[in-house]
Amino acid sequence: MRISFAILPLAATLAATGLSAQSQVTARQIIERIKSHTGGSWTEPTVDTFKAGSPDTPVTGIATTFAATFDVLERAAASGHNLIVAHEPTFYNHLDETTDLKADPVYQQKLKFIEDHHMVVWRFHDHWHSPAMARDGILEGMVAALGWAPFQSTRNQSLFVFPTTDLAALATQAQQRLKIKALRVVGNPQEKVSRVIFLPGAAGADRQIAALRENGVDALVVGEAREWETVEYARDALAQHRAKGLIILGHVASEESGMIRCAEWLKAFVPEVPIDYMPAGEPFWRP
Repeated sequence: MRISFAILPLAATLAATGLSAQSQVTARQIIERIKSHTGGSWTEPTVDTFKAGSPDTPVTGIATTFAATFDVLERAAASGHNLIVAHEPTFYNHLDETTDLKADPVYQQKLKFIEDHHMVVWRFHDHWHSPAMARDGILEGMVAALGWAPFQSTRNQSLFVFPTTDLAALATQAQQRLKIKALRVVGNPQEKVSRVIFLPGAAGADRQIAALRENGVDALVVGEAREWETVEYARDALAQHRAKGLIILGHVASEESGMIRCAEWLKAFVPEVPIDYMPAGEPFWRP
């Protein structure tokens, strides 16, 4: 059953939260604070820009999320959160280019919902991963969710040295802790692993294959990989009896907890409005 949401004027939305347009901080002002807290100069060009809505909209609440999916937008609007800080694109491509989507009904309905509910969507990708931060925000959140902090290398934050286990056990642990439905693995389930590299999201074939190639690395954990690139490299390594494993968590599962960390980080310097994490959720299911 589909949930209906009333379209309220912004003044009514603010009144319901006990705020006024005159006293309320705007989306633009909050983003300027974010920029000043990223630990270095703001790098241009970047995909970390406003994707929809007016930057001068008074903010009633902030929702951090992996992606501003239609479902996330509905839940955010219902709870009074009108600034969406999303890690990934809103309109289905890396640069959020919408020229070819103008007549698309899915795009039109999504944009209309944002406009009708006085929402603003801003992407926080490049600088949340930035080396200027004390730690990569996504990786930090994911390490906490996985419970891998005690095994993280102090010299390479992507490297983890575990007590020797096998590939199947490592994959099962990750699946259970992140509640993943559609995790996939390439490699011998009984292969012993200890030194593991974790690259959340879609780091690209060059970085992924270089990580697998590295001497002493037993397995690579990623969010997603093109099946004709990194996956085939891992399959050939397996056929050559090289002790290399590849665990594919799914892009959402490999980064969502990083946006939980983002909500916690924002609360330290945005006290005026409620800030909550809203899960986008894994899009896949097993029959």
